[in-house]
Amino acid sequence: MKFGGTSVADAERIKHAARRIVARREQGYRVVGVLSARGKTTDELISMANEVSTAPDPREMDMLLSTGERISCALCAMAIHDLGHHAVSFTGSQAGIVTDTWHTKARIVEVRADRIEQALADDRIVLVAGFQGVSTAADVTTLGRGGSDTTAVAVAAALGASACEIYTDVAGVFSADPRIVPEARKLPRVSFEEMLEMSASGAGVLQLRSVEYARNHAVPIHCRSSFEDAPGTVVDSESATMKHMEERPLVTGVTHSTSESMVTLLGVQHEPGAAARIFDALALANVNVDMITQNVPLSAGGSAEISFTVSHDDLQMATGALQPLAGGLFESLRAQEQMGKVSIVGAGMRTHPGVAAKVFRVLTDEGINIEMISTSPIKISCVIDRGRVETAVRALHAAFELSGPDTVSAEDPFTGAGL
Repeated sequence: MKFGGTSVADAERIKHAARRIVARREQGYRVVGVLSARGKTTDELISMANEVSTAPDPREMDMLLSTGERISCALCAMAIHDLGHHAVSFTGSQAGIVTDTWHTKARIVEVRADRIEQALADDRIVLVAGFQGVSTAADVTTLGRGGSDTTAVAVAAALGASACEIYTDVAGVFSADPRIVPEARKLPRVSFEEMLEMSASGAGVLQLRSVEYARNHAVPIHCRSSFEDAPGTVVDSESATMKHMEERPLVTGVTHSTSESMVTLLGVQHEPGAAARIFDALALANVNVDMITQNVPLSAGGSAEISFTVSHDDLQMATGALQPLAGGLFESLRAQEQMGKVSIVGAGMRTHPGVAAKVFRVLTDEGINIEMISTSPIKISCVIDRGRVETAVRALHAAFELSGPDTVSAEDPFTGAGL
């Protein structure tokens, strides 16, 4: 059971989380809780770092940021004790979460869950600090924004848990962001593949890495509200998801991001290996590239143009990694910060022609210019001006008729028990 920052934001919410954990324990389950830092704690810690340094050292940032989740776990353990149950809180290191050596966005390489299993065998409720681990070099590491989701899924996989419940401030996964599209529908079930595409395209309900980990280790996720007992959205394999659907919908949802930046390299040498050298430099800087386009010259000996998108948070690192190549491998670099992305996702797109044409027609009718396009068998993404993103989301949601009644079953999707 993972509880996000808003779910443990103050004393009452920590007590509420403790009651939900205890309720599961009293139903006969062995329970592990994974907690995020309280409310805006992580943002406050980042601000503290920026007060004393213009470029905080990544290792020390991890030492600092890992404290937020430890506070939440200790406080929740105290609340559980007051409810008459035994609880023990662990840091990521104590819980056996081993990561690679990248600071501030490390990846989990192994979970050595012996200490958690022993505590469960001793009839204790275990609380694990999310978002953190210990590297193979024995340093404290953090997993990046939303990393507590990945902690929860990784621990669930290591323990062979029957379910991984992600408690958050929203009721589940919706067909679009309800803040932009009030009539958006809560989705009862989503496949891992669809959720991967939605998370990668901007849906902030589940961290992308957590969905990858869940798919790779066959861990079903139930994403649900911390503040009500209604069922949320189950993320599971496509075969399991199809058992609960009469027909695969054409489009499952519309997602968006307003944190995109686009980098264009002008005058790129049109020769074998040029692109490899460019993206090797970005990989060495641990910059994740999303969409890539290349314009190839018509005449021999001409120069090419390469554009790609990165998260706005990675823009400075990306440009810094490429600047040493300017004047040689390419002539100049142009960065556009105010970009956004809108995407449609749906497994039904595999067997229905004309979806891309409809997307482009809808955006054209709204007067929205498309800068870049990326597709997969179940996703179409368009990079557009950041100021037009909300208009695009509403138009596409309406065009594909995604509004409708909430069809979530009123029972626990893992046990079949009534909620």
